[in-house]
Amino acid sequence: MESISLLLGEALSPYQVTLTTSGVQGECLVTVKNPAGAIVVEREVDRAQLTDKRSLVDVVDCLHRDLMIAEGRLEPSVIAALRNAALTRTGAVA
Repeated sequence: MESISLLLGEALSPYQVTLTTSGVQGECLVTVKNPAGAIVVEREVDRAQLTDKRSLVDVVDCLHRDLMIAEGRLEPSVIAALRNAALTRTGAVA
């Protein structure tokens, strides 16, 4: 788990990332703090997501998005619009 914590820390630099076990199913709590030490994002993820490379990339992407929202650099409505546009381009929306 230490290596995953280090990977998350590198991926989300300059933020400080801590990974702790939580929940009865072995979920992990990912806490992301800004350089001043204030919690910016806190998410609970399934341990399996952290051990599978593809899922870990998704976790990092989601944390990046959550950080951008928390910092006011991205509005949730913009995310919905971008997702809808991507689905429309691929023909997934009828």
